Amino acid sequence: MRFLLDDEQREFARSLDAMLTASDTPAAIRAWTTGEHGPGRALWERLAQAGVFALAIPEEYEGVGPLPVELAVAFTELGRHAVPGPVVETVAAAVLLDGVGGAVAKEWLPRLASGAASVTLRMDGYGPYALDADAVDGVFTVTGDALRLAPGAGTLCVSSDPARRLWRPEPGGELLASGPRVAEAAARAARWAAFATAAQALGTGEALLRATVGYVKQRAQFGTAIGSFQAVKHRLADTLIGLEFARPLLYGAALALAEGAPDAGAEVAAAKVTAGEAGYAAARTALQLHGAVGYTQELDLSLWLRKARPLRDAWGTPGACRARVLARTGPSAR
Repeated sequence: MRFLLDDEQREFARSLDAMLTASDTPAAIRAWTTGEHGPGRALWERLAQAGVFALAIPEEYEGVGPLPVELAVAFTELGRHAVPGPVVETVAAAVLLDGVGGAVAKEWLPRLASGAASVTLRMDGYGPYALDADAVDGVFTVTGDALRLAPGAGTLCVSSDPARRLWRPEPGGELLASGPRVAEAAARAARWAAFATAAQALGTGEALLRATVGYVKQRAQFGTAIGSFQAVKHRLADTLIGLEFARPLLYGAALALAEGAPDAGAEVAAAKVTAGEAGYAAARTALQLHGAVGYTQELDLSLWLRKARPLRDAWGTPGACRARVLARTGPSAR
């Protein structure tokens, strides 16, 4: 099947790209790694004004969604520009709160849609950490079938990507809802989190490939650009094929989510593992072809290199995603 964005969706991507290009995201990322959230929050507000977070929120809560195709477009751009912060977790929390409904949805969802508030999310089965819990207005946790608002950010833990600050939330907190409705909403939120992370991983891989292609055209050995070497061309071609193979899977998952398909979870898992692996492969290619300079933290490339593996594993490891796909396609599913 062939997936093509319409003119409005392509223009949305171009507008986000232009906005983020003008926003000096590397400086915002470097500030974020030190716990200085001002530039990142300013960037967050511009994204909200562009309608990014409203894409996951229904109109009854002042959103415009859910619109998963447009969300894929947006989060690919966010990945391409390495936007810091719990953007995926805010979208997932919005899906969760929409499913729970009631007073908690009415309180939080309009604020998330407008960018007046940001949140992060930790759920059973996806690790003990909440991303950037010190930078948000609320830390939601789901344990079993109970949804709580954590009493504080908790304890900062080591992360392979300094711009992805992992916190272990403080236990307890205000109980917001419990029961089967929470469990069902959490499962749906996890699918959307995996989907948005897949889009981020794809965008990250695209940015790494673009930077690497530009570099090999300039770096010379034996009096010629290394980009002319056959081995380098093959490595770049393999990286491109991986990313291009992931793109239709991402949009296929978007359509499955939009249509409420019963196998949407498997479609999302396929997109997540493919985009995650492709983004990580792009990082390995970038590191190898940049040579020793690729290891320097001063180079902006490092801001993207450090994201590829965490995005591959966040909200569904490759093994877990493959198991989900095989559960649909195995003998018992036929």
